[in-house]
Amino acid sequence: MKVTGAVVAGSGAPFELMDLDLADPGPAEVRVRMVACGVCHTDQVIRDQLVPMPLPAVLGHEGAGMVEAVGPGVTNVAPGDRVVLSFNSCGTCSACSSGAPGYCAEFGAYNFGGGRPDGSTSLTCGGERVSSHFFGQSSFATHATVSMRSVVRVDDEDVPLEILGPLGCGIQTGAGAVLNSLAPEAGSSIAIFGAGAVGDAALLASRVAGCTTIIAVDRMAKRLEFARELGATHTVDVADGDPVAAIMDITAGAGVNYALETTGVPPVLRQAVDSLAIRGVAGLLGQAPIGSEVALETGSSLLRGWSLKAIIEGDSVPQVFIPRLIRLYRAGLFPFDKLIQTFPFAEIGDAFVASEHGEVVKPVLVM
Repeated sequence: MKVTGAVVAGSGAPFELMDLDLADPGPAEVRVRMVACGVCHTDQVIRDQLVPMPLPAVLGHEGAGMVEAVGPGVTNVAPGDRVVLSFNSCGTCSACSSGAPGYCAEFGAYNFGGGRPDGSTSLTCGGERVSSHFFGQSSFATHATVSMRSVVRVDDEDVPLEILGPLGCGIQTGAGAVLNSLAPEAGSSIAIFGAGAVGDAALLASRVAGCTTIIAVDRMAKRLEFARELGATHTVDVADGDPVAAIMDITAGAGVNYALETTGVPPVLRQAVDSLAIRGVAGLLGQAPIGSEVALETGSSLLRGWSLKAIIEGDSVPQVFIPRLIRLYRAGLFPFDKLIQTFPFAEIGDAFVASEHGEVVKPVLVM
């Protein structure tokens, strides 16, 4: 069928709306009419080829919409179902089989390969190949042919699809890093480095977990002010000096029990680790360019016994965790909609600029 998709032709190129041909869903695939799609930092990372993926491509991996058709073997959704789209996984490796699909042995091929696992694409333009199946979906389009394992059915019809897409990646990653990966005890302390969408989702989740000291660290005063509105007990502006010293001052020299690095800036990871209390745990979420390294102090670290955990997609099983986040939202405990500002699909370029400049926490494109 004919669809409209936002195509990135080459590294750093602008998104261009183009008429494309979309293949019918094959085995274990679903065709979804997109209602909305979140804009995520990972889309920018692929656009700029900090992580390689074959171009030209249709990106987008926080889609939400309505199922229109299903291919052979699809049993989890039917035409007419409301769905949120998340990452893809093989479903058969040891990680997938043990409930950790974010660490799928084939994660790269299934999410960044530029097509189906067999190498074929669902998108063409004038007969020429356009990469598809980004995170199993490629949802910067009016319709997408999606992997069955990327689909999460949502039955909460009172919750608008326009806000649900970001649960598929950015919101899930930040919230899951707290609730699934770190699992902080009620009354504990946490420092969140980066007050963007992932960091703010982690902040909201820290409130759900019962953390009583929640420190937001950023370089943008406007974001820090918003973090206060969301429930941060303290904020640290890196323009004012060493954030580690500020965190130690806030915690009377003890450091924080937990720290999250969401920025993808390698030196910030060192700051997160250095801000930890004895036996504290740091989580690494931010996507740095492949090959990035950071120096960590090892001498006195033996006496502190801290831990570092790399986290993908908030250690989530999307079909379990996304409905949980929706329940928390409906109960008034996880107001992630406060992060969202919508843009018409045709204004995708403006949405990316607003995100990169920190003017909007989580842009969402409405088709």
